[in-house]
Amino acid sequence: MPGADRAGTPQPGDLALVVAGRKLLTGAEGFPRVAELPADTAWVPLGTLDGVPAWGAELAGEEAHPGRWRSWRALAAELPAPLADLAGRALAVLTWRRTHRWCGACRAELADVPGEQSRRCPDCGLYVPMQLSAAVLVAITRPGPAGSPDELLLVRHADGPAELWALVAGYVEAGESLEAAARREVGEEVGLTLDQVSYFGSQPWAVSGPGVLLAGFTATAADPAAEPVVDGRELVQARWFPLDALPAELPSAYSISRWLVDHVAARPAG
Repeated sequence: MPGADRAGTPQPGDLALVVAGRKLLTGAEGFPRVAELPADTAWVPLGTLDGVPAWGAELAGEEAHPGRWRSWRALAAELPAPLADLAGRALAVLTWRRTHRWCGACRAELADVPGEQSRRCPDCGLYVPMQLSAAVLVAITRPGPAGSPDELLLVRHADGPAELWALVAGYVEAGESLEAAARREVGEEVGLTLDQVSYFGSQPWAVSGPGVLLAGFTATAADPAAEPVVDGRELVQARWFPLDALPAELPSAYSISRWLVDHVAARPAG
């Protein structure tokens, strides 16, 4: 449960989410406890996990505290979703606090707003909430040849692992709904129009950057005969795959991208 109440005091048995750059400190039993960190650590409230308060702190570097430092991607591949989500929140909150210290309008130092993960300028009153970057993913299908299973469109991104087959994805623009973003990104990246865009679910995501929220959709191609044409910038390849012959190089099991692929592949034929 996210929270930002600074009224309490960290207790020795509370969870400690310690960040250095893009990594988090872990121990033999997961995340350390407050008692394992120096007494003068500057703690930031993150909320609670199963009723246990969680606090975050940022260190200058991994050498500031010995231990095992791991990326969010590595943690998310092993931890249950609530712990992975908490780790992502710690990264988002602490990175935001480090990068939003000064007012962008008058350059005064910002002050924390009680009970919120937000800041306000004491001089000009500018309100600076912690913001999320919303992105969409779309699992696009079309009917296969007569007597064959439906087909799923998978793509390879120019800036991702070269061997990975993934879904069309992109960030939501200002003034745009999630559904409109899904249609626009598909049109821009593979030149297809969509029919029957349906919301699937969402996932907080800390690989693309702190504070990213992924929203997944399923959709059908408006023209079943249309072939994808990659934009050549964000994508390098796009192909239709029969649902019973998907490639092995799919997104990780902990990702909403993989959940979408598995959901579509498990649907009854027709």
